[in-house]
Amino acid sequence: MSGAPLLHAHGLRVRRGPRAVLDGVDVALAAGELLVVVGPNGAGKSTLLRVLAGELRPHEGAVRLLDRPLGAWAPEALARVRAVLPQESSLAFPFSALEVVMLGRAPHGGRAGAHAYDVCRAALDAVGMTAYARRPYPTLSGGERQRVQLARVLAQIWPADDGAADAAMPARLLFLDEPTAALDLAQQHRALAAARRFAGHGVAVLAVLHDINLAAQHADRVLVLHDGRVAALGPPDEVLTPAVVRRVFGMPVVRVPHPGGGRAVLVPIPEGGPGAAEGRPPTG
Repeated sequence: MSGAPLLHAHGLRVRRGPRAVLDGVDVALAAGELLVVVGPNGAGKSTLLRVLAGELRPHEGAVRLLDRPLGAWAPEALARVRAVLPQESSLAFPFSALEVVMLGRAPHGGRAGAHAYDVCRAALDAVGMTAYARRPYPTLSGGERQRVQLARVLAQIWPADDGAADAAMPARLLFLDEPTAALDLAQQHRALAAARRFAGHGVAVLAVLHDINLAAQHADRVLVLHDGRVAALGPPDEVLTPAVVRRVFGMPVVRVPHPGGGRAVLVPIPEGGPGAAEGRPPTG
């Protein structure tokens, strides 16, 4: 991670009954980076995102945004600099796709003027949904709704066009919980490319993903959670190794060069396949 962190968490612990969902997690998030969190089901990924976003208070530990306790931020001020895409977003009203995206501008107050419309249309374009702007949201497919919701959170913290306005937003953070879950292959990469472009504007982005190869291709750093603890944290090539994947996910993999010249790809070894036999560690 380069530069001073915008967000820093230390010693995070969250319990559900006797079980520690998070157990002593330390993590920092810097402006301009895309940090991807991966791990098995129940590892604590969504819980960590909710704590860092200020939606859940930890039982122990602290989160600081711009060196201020996260709890000291007024909700209105926090909403202007931090946007969260949850795993599921329900909406029963027959709003158009554009009107749903406009909801992302609510924390900034004022009327829905020309600038707000321009921002929301640009956000729809970023996720490939411009042609659906006037479509009623309930008539969209699950993947299309997910892309509209992604546009909504992008619009909430959309980079300003002028330096003075940007200076008024010293920190911007984007939290994405399984943003690719309902998307097809092309749209998965398009969504993460949009997150990557936001990071290029100085936004600190944290995304929870299940696909370790998507993480490998798009992340600046990867945090691997296992049983509520940090199992590994660092650049994808250093963290997403066959040894770490087998230890955390219980699945043998091999790492092979990307045929298109990107980062290496992790390929699962089916049960009974070459290298899966007991005593034969995976290569790579």
